[in-house]
Amino acid sequence: MNISYLITGGAGFIGANLVRHLLGPGSSIRILDNLSAGRAGDLEGLPVELVVGDIRDEGLAAQAVADRDVVIHLAAHTNVVQSVADPALSLDVNVRGLFNLLRASVAAGVRRFLFASTGGAIVGEVEPPVHEEMAPHPLSPYGASKLAGEGYCSAFWGSYGLRTVSLRFSNIYGPFSYHKGSVIAKFFRQVQAGQPLTVFGDGAQSRDFLYVGDLCRAIAAAVMADAPFGQAIQLGSGTETSINALVELMRQVVGEDRFPEVNYAPPRPGEVRRNFVSIARARRLLGFAPTTDLAAGLRQTLAWFEEQGQI
Repeated sequence: MNISYLITGGAGFIGANLVRHLLGPGSSIRILDNLSAGRAGDLEGLPVELVVGDIRDEGLAAQAVADRDVVIHLAAHTNVVQSVADPALSLDVNVRGLFNLLRASVAAGVRRFLFASTGGAIVGEVEPPVHEEMAPHPLSPYGASKLAGEGYCSAFWGSYGLRTVSLRFSNIYGPFSYHKGSVIAKFFRQVQAGQPLTVFGDGAQSRDFLYVGDLCRAIAAAVMADAPFGQAIQLGSGTETSINALVELMRQVVGEDRFPEVNYAPPRPGEVRRNFVSIARARRLLGFAPTTDLAAGLRQTLAWFEEQGQI
């Protein structure tokens, strides 16, 4: 089946993995990325079209969407702590940028629009596992901006018939994550630099870590699935892991002789205490079944860093 894609943020961490997953006979991939976090070099040698620009540019968004069947919208401002310091940036990038793409997609007759959303940041401090029926109570401007994005995706399905699906990503990790600000990538960079690891809070706070390869398979399934449009689907491992447990697992993977000391600092505002997700809806609608456990995923991520000469 021939499918033409636009992947916004396609030169970033998830995008660099997703492009490689979707490439194949009949696929045509265009990428829109301002390269603020992504790297053109990560796409070198791949048969893709790279458009360098910003999703907040309405005219450029329309040009990028033209003649595409599927839009996968990954581009975003994703740092929770930075969103607390500068909430206007999250609003501008994550809401206005999305709105530009949704309007352009309706005008261009796009068949499906997948929106990269988030889970814990939207529902706030609740008793996990997080699921799609929980009422939203975002604790950060980042979470609020993603909730607004889900609302616009629902509205564009209801009002204009644009087949939107909001995919709520948990904490994603894996190859090409050297610029990512989340904990696993940051810890690997600190290992690389021989710097102490900093855990914010007591380390008992928990997250749901999903290997990027499993995520890419879920996104590809969402392109084809007869999903309930205008709604959200949680994507995660379904497993709760504390930061302290993550540190000890990374210590085993990296090796005691190379592993730096671990320091603790006060918790950061806007971050939830516990978070892991129910993937029951994803299993039912997408046939989603993660196959990479955390230890295996960490080993693969470490191997990639080492291949790049980064550790």
